[in-house]
Amino acid sequence: MTKKYSIFILGFGLLGLILFQREVVLPFVYKVVGSDLFLVDTDDKADMENVSNEYTDMAFAQCNNYIKKELGDEFTLSFSENALNAWSIGDHQYVINGEVEVSKPSSENSIKRYVCRISYDKKTDQSGLTDSSNWSVYGLSGIDEI
Repeated sequence: MTKKYSIFILGFGLLGLILFQREVVLPFVYKVVGSDLFLVDTDDKADMENVSNEYTDMAFAQCNNYIKKELGDEFTLSFSENALNAWSIGDHQYVINGEVEVSKPSSENSIKRYVCRISYDKKTDQSGLTDSSNWSVYGLSGIDEI
């Protein structure tokens, strides 16, 4: 007899779980996401347009230094003078798009475009802009296939 009703019990349990998630869990999640819990109040607002200022210039330089460290002495790197694009994504975080010419002794030169996501940890304190320990690189793509 238990075997006969077990499929119905499983079905009602699954239906109850789906309803609980839809009626209790999801409204709670939407309420938390809509609150100020994740809101960061900052003077550095995001900008959808290409930005060029001392922060983005230094972010570009720090991304280049990070690439040099990652690739080591095996490659000869020649970076462009300026970033191709630089965007501020708010709270002193930046996305830098740049170009690097990579040459290895055993192969031809190749130009690689990269994207680097970087953050300035000291926020509005400009005294440490040139210190690489004040910058955090969160992601780098475009040079993986070297």
